[in-house]
Amino acid sequence: MGGVGLVAKLRAVLRVKDFRKLWLSMSLSSFGDWLGLLAITATATSLVEGFAAANFALGGVLLFRLLPAIVLGPLAGAFADRFDRRKTMVITDIIRFALFASIPLVDNLIWLFVAQFLIEAFSLFWIPAKDAAVPNMLRKDQLEPANQLSLVTTYGLTPVLAAIVFAVLTSMGSELMRLIPGVDEVDLALFLNALTFLVAAFVIWNLPSISGRRAAGAIKAQESFFGSLKKGFSFAGHTPLVRGLVVGITGAFAAAGVIIATGQAYASALGGGDAAYGLLFGAVFIGLGLGIAIGPSVARDLARERIFGVAIVGAGGMVLLMSLTFTLWIALLLVVFMGFFAGIAYLAGFTLLGTEVEDEIRGRTFAIVQSLVRAALILSLAVVPFGVGLIGRHELDLGVVAVPVTGERVMLLVAGLMALGVGVLAYRQMDDGRPVPLLADVVTALRRDTTARRRLAGGGVLIAFEGGEGAGKSTQVRRLQEWLTSEGLVSRATFEPGATPSGAGIRSIVLDRAHTGIASRSEALLYAADRAQHVHDVLRPALDAGEVVITDRFVDSSLAYQGAGRTIPLDDVRMLSRWATEGLEPDLTVLLDLPPEEGLSRARGRAVADRLESESLEFHQRVRQTFRALAEAAPDRYLVLDARQTPEEIAAAIRVRVAELLSGLPLQTLPQPSAAGARPASPDGHAGHDGAHGRHHPHAQTGATPQLHP
Repeated sequence: MGGVGLVAKLRAVLRVKDFRKLWLSMSLSSFGDWLGLLAITATATSLVEGFAAANFALGGVLLFRLLPAIVLGPLAGAFADRFDRRKTMVITDIIRFALFASIPLVDNLIWLFVAQFLIEAFSLFWIPAKDAAVPNMLRKDQLEPANQLSLVTTYGLTPVLAAIVFAVLTSMGSELMRLIPGVDEVDLALFLNALTFLVAAFVIWNLPSISGRRAAGAIKAQESFFGSLKKGFSFAGHTPLVRGLVVGITGAFAAAGVIIATGQAYASALGGGDAAYGLLFGAVFIGLGLGIAIGPSVARDLARERIFGVAIVGAGGMVLLMSLTFTLWIALLLVVFMGFFAGIAYLAGFTLLGTEVEDEIRGRTFAIVQSLVRAALILSLAVVPFGVGLIGRHELDLGVVAVPVTGERVMLLVAGLMALGVGVLAYRQMDDGRPVPLLADVVTALRRDTTARRRLAGGGVLIAFEGGEGAGKSTQVRRLQEWLTSEGLVSRATFEPGATPSGAGIRSIVLDRAHTGIASRSEALLYAADRAQHVHDVLRPALDAGEVVITDRFVDSSLAYQGAGRTIPLDDVRMLSRWATEGLEPDLTVLLDLPPEEGLSRARGRAVADRLESESLEFHQRVRQTFRALAEAAPDRYLVLDARQTPEEIAAAIRVRVAELLSGLPLQTLPQPSAAGARPASPDGHAGHDGAHGRHHPHAQTGATPQLHP
């Protein structure tokens, strides 16, 4: 997914009205949280005198932000699964409003600690309720871009905005005192922070879709509160996917705690001071933001279960290299890469929790993860400084050179090894015996078969037609091929399944109604086998020869029919198809969109229905929804047309788009402009044709630039 695809996905997510409102309220609360953190830390240091006392006060505030999670986190998750999530979020926002507003009114360090503890305690009830509610608002394929939007907002935009606002407020201290007697700039920041929670409560109260009443009611009726809590821990411990996520995220954050705790000593060892520490700190967030924002586009075809473990291993590798480098700019680069991998892992982990964990237990799962994350951070922050001090600073004399051995570098080495270990363990827990070896999967995911690469290789172009039953794909394939031939281009019409001799046998199995006992995964493997042979025998040779290849159905049909239709995880089908095609991707996909009721009526009116045409209306509705979602996610590669238009209107629109695509490409041309085209494709079915291919012209001229006239 490129930049255009990401923007399109984000726009699609924000078009969901309830999610848009929730995201706005979350953004406001996040802004308030960061502003509140700045104001509270400033308040804590202002209420005491002396350098040591100020640092103790600051440490106390941070400690009281983390401690509640250990005690209350799992309880809050069970609460979120048993009670109305909307009411939970509204009540906790109102309480947080009151607590933040009370801090400047009481103006006491002890109350500051107490209020901070209570604020974090109530936040623990808000977070799992929100995390568990979001997946109910969106389709599964929309959850990752929604998480990207939320995480970039929380860790990228709102901290910067809060810092700017706080800086502006503190610079206006004397003016504010004159305007509002008795209220200084820090007090105003706290009041403003409190107000953000009140506004968020109002917004969330008007979002009944996040209540989760049915799931909560079912849990209440089946088990006690402590029974549901026990079930949450049991689920996390006995489900390989969740166990891998918990191990990976907890271990990664423990390693992150080591990096935080050694940051200043590491900066000093590199010959820098506070400025170097600030740069290293900022580099972490730059990398984290990049990983969350563009990471999925880099590894878009890898299954999230694999991305998670691989990314943690990548982050661990960067930390290991950090422990060995002695140059500041190299360390900064490694920190950015470490943050990048961590951002990918964080996004993948929370997306998997949202998509793969059932609604009735999702709140408890999120809460357990959040609690373990904070516990790991506290443990690292508490233990690592002692380790650094005990190891001290030494030199290892190797004869040629003396290598410094210092506590912070040893701790970073341990953190890197820890991250590598938990990454491998998480991968082994979550991989689930996938048929494609990891290295081959990563290589084929990174080796994109783009138009630019094929232009260099020979100029061939692949156009795929997709759509539900009866959409008229075969008619449009034939019309497009005839037009291309009339324009003097070598074009080839093909189809799936059945375009090769071995594929014909597979076609007879997958479409014959007599084969009703085929398992869903067996069916997906059969289509992948047909596609692999199709690519090897037909598509690759034609594309390498510079032809325009038009295929009736390709990978998207498997994602829609075997993925959504048969309810196989789309990542599994995508991985299988990518492996079968060696990463081949259409330059243009034409989606003929038609309501399944009308399409089935057309298809069944022509002939006896095949296995797929005989499926339920709900099956075909899932297929259509997936086709539309795929097109929505990558609008630069899709042409979506209403199949209820006349064939002439559809053909004209296709010619315009194809002319734009082919303009200026060095495609293979016919020796004579009037040469006849290949035989037309057969009537429409699920990738069903009579097996005819376009005529191949082995002696055609190459290198000409087509001048197309739609």
